[in-house]
Amino acid sequence: MAKEKKAEARQAFERLLNIMDELRAQCPWDRKQTLESLRHLTIEETYELSDAIIEGDMPEIKKELGDLILHIVFYSKIASEQEAFDIKDVLDGICEKLIVRHPHIYGDVKAEDAATVERNWEQIKLKEKGNVKKTVLGGVPQSLPALIKAMRIQDKARGVGFDWEHKGQVWEKVEEEMEEFRAEEKVNNLEKMQDEYGDLLFSLVNYARFTGINPEEALERSNKKFIKRFNYLEEKAKSEGKDLGNMTLNEMDAYWNEAKNI
Repeated sequence: MAKEKKAEARQAFERLLNIMDELRAQCPWDRKQTLESLRHLTIEETYELSDAIIEGDMPEIKKELGDLILHIVFYSKIASEQEAFDIKDVLDGICEKLIVRHPHIYGDVKAEDAATVERNWEQIKLKEKGNVKKTVLGGVPQSLPALIKAMRIQDKARGVGFDWEHKGQVWEKVEEEMEEFRAEEKVNNLEKMQDEYGDLLFSLVNYARFTGINPEEALERSNKKFIKRFNYLEEKAKSEGKDLGNMTLNEMDAYWNEAKNI
């Protein structure tokens, strides 16, 4: 980044810090917020950013990034009032982490590909002093949605070399899990069916990883596609004076097939 741009960025960030100070001092809503009260709002903002990224909407991505930066500054302001830490500590902490975990840039370690960098990152995390989560999977948040958690678990395991050698092995595992699910389905063992279905999903996430597909994004694309087509179906039926509840499946399929070609 050019010097002029860096100076402008520093000025913009300082402006945000000053505004946060003023809001915390003068605005009744901002004054009453706590770390806990902001938590669910931060989660919501993160998902809104995710939606904007999936849509490829750059103006919206910019807006949502601003909202997230505001939350980071807000949390840091509250913590500084409690004399726990401030925004400087937050920034210094991430800078030090990046330096320590990139020894191929700031040290003498060799890493010529991204996979090596990821393995080094996970191994360094396990060795860091004061890290209370010293197990490989200890850093995976328990509150993550299950699909995203499966991705992170597999990434963590891969980081220390626990992984399949090629995607053909993973697909064999998918087929194996499918057969185990269908076997339980035949005897209608609901509890076992749920276990095997979970194993099947976990294996499919693994296969997606090997093929370079993000399963969370893939599923969301399918969600949006379904919503778009169903909305067309609903609007088309309404425009022709029909009620979905009284239509046959064949009638609805005709509209659905129209929607697929739009």
